[in-house]
Amino acid sequence: MRNLEFPGRSPVLAANGMAATSHPLATITAIDILKQGGNALDAAIGACAVQCVVEPHSTGIGGDCFCFYAPAGNIDSMVSYNGSGRTPAAASVDWFLAQGITSIERQSPHSVTVPGAVDAWCRLNEDHGEKSLDEILQYAINYAIDGYPISPRVSYDHAKQLELLQNDANAAAVFLRNGKTLAVGEKHHQPKLAETLKKIAANGRDSFYHGAVAEDIVNYLQGLGGLHTMDDFAAVCGEYAEPLSVNYKGSDVFQIPPSGQGIIALQLLNMVKGFDVSNVDPVSAERIHLEIEAGRLAYRDRNLYVADMQHADVPVEWMLSEQHADELRNSIDPARALSQLPEFNAKPHQSTVTISVVDKDRNCCSFINSIFHSFGSVQMAPDSGVMLHNRGESFVVEPGHPNCIGPGKRPMHTIIPGMLAKGGRAHMPYGVMGGHYQSYGHMQFITRLMDFGKDIQQAQDMPRVFPVPGADTVEYESSLPDTVVAALTAKGHNMVPASSPLGGSQAVSIDWEQGVLTGGSDPRKDGCAIGY
Repeated sequence: MRNLEFPGRSPVLAANGMAATSHPLATITAIDILKQGGNALDAAIGACAVQCVVEPHSTGIGGDCFCFYAPAGNIDSMVSYNGSGRTPAAASVDWFLAQGITSIERQSPHSVTVPGAVDAWCRLNEDHGEKSLDEILQYAINYAIDGYPISPRVSYDHAKQLELLQNDANAAAVFLRNGKTLAVGEKHHQPKLAETLKKIAANGRDSFYHGAVAEDIVNYLQGLGGLHTMDDFAAVCGEYAEPLSVNYKGSDVFQIPPSGQGIIALQLLNMVKGFDVSNVDPVSAERIHLEIEAGRLAYRDRNLYVADMQHADVPVEWMLSEQHADELRNSIDPARALSQLPEFNAKPHQSTVTISVVDKDRNCCSFINSIFHSFGSVQMAPDSGVMLHNRGESFVVEPGHPNCIGPGKRPMHTIIPGMLAKGGRAHMPYGVMGGHYQSYGHMQFITRLMDFGKDIQQAQDMPRVFPVPGADTVEYESSLPDTVVAALTAKGHNMVPASSPLGGSQAVSIDWEQGVLTGGSDPRKDGCAIGY
């Protein structure tokens, strides 16, 4: 239990239903849907749609979606869904090389893969929902029409994207006022997005991937030099996937397989479960050094191997093997940062909002929807009000690389919902947002919860660090003690202050014996957990 004399928040406890999101208006939407007879999946979609309006820099219908849904908490019946979109059919690596394009830039049409979120919402709602899509989207529609006040974290994030918003006239018209981003408490409306949401509510996925909305997006991207066509939009189809899992300290941890980076969260857990946690402070240089080194090794594997499994041979079995975890762990020097990472080759022929909801029937949903970077590609279709993501920026323009750009291909994806289970029953849907940080964040959250006895809220509150992939730097939050920063620097780490808080997280745990739900919500965001 936290020291009640210190600032902070307590976990939220309730018996009937619980939702945790990064925005209060989304959390209360989820609770209202649960009270109206919707299930956890209905509540998650409704909350997400609200966040697409009130947290537009974090998520949107121009993005992608991944989901775990466990009916009645039954892991044998759990479904995992990859709702990420693909590149245009004309996006061959040869075309990019012929154009002299050697990398995919964020604010370019080529960073935009065809959005998969709306297709995912519609498919999941049709297959597993209790309420109609029309009912659960009304909350978002009303906020887009009637307006919503800008909250503190939203205002902070918008201000950081001022220059890029100014570069796109359509985005600037919606998100800037007198040339500036909106301040805390100013009311904002998105009438064009409201009309698009109305079409989706009334007619489902076809209203987004055919007709006027798709034409608006395609014409806009083609005008910027993009390769997108109406056929590319018509072809969008997400898929159910067999989840991956590892056992960590008695709990099974589930992740969706690549193209997402969830496999790296599992690989990290395989490594760190071999670290001695007796008499170790989780916020000590001793512990954090080991986590940093594990992260550097795991993310090197991610950049080498994680890609769309329909287009690449991702060595899943080897990456999650105890043998590979042992060789990675054993390569770490507890006294000093590795100056050069050792190489371990895959063996041949081996194989950003997050929402957690549990309802009265213990249906469990871990739902994540993202446009990647803040405001995604910062490119908005003019008539539909759809801000487009920049997932294609994760591709490399390098023939032969598993994650090389190509036709009809999904990029290596950062968004990863999570689910914990024991004895065949889910006991915690959870998620960690924050772009590349997410796999590392899953490890930090779970280990602080399970290894160091922190409660569901404390595990999210604690200081965070992150070894930035592809850079010789370790970002740290200002809450990390100066003595720890100095000790990590002495171990050879290039410590740099994080430019923004590292990630965000949401979780709801189930005490099956007591019939009690406990929720936690990351203080780095404006959101909250609410139960009833």
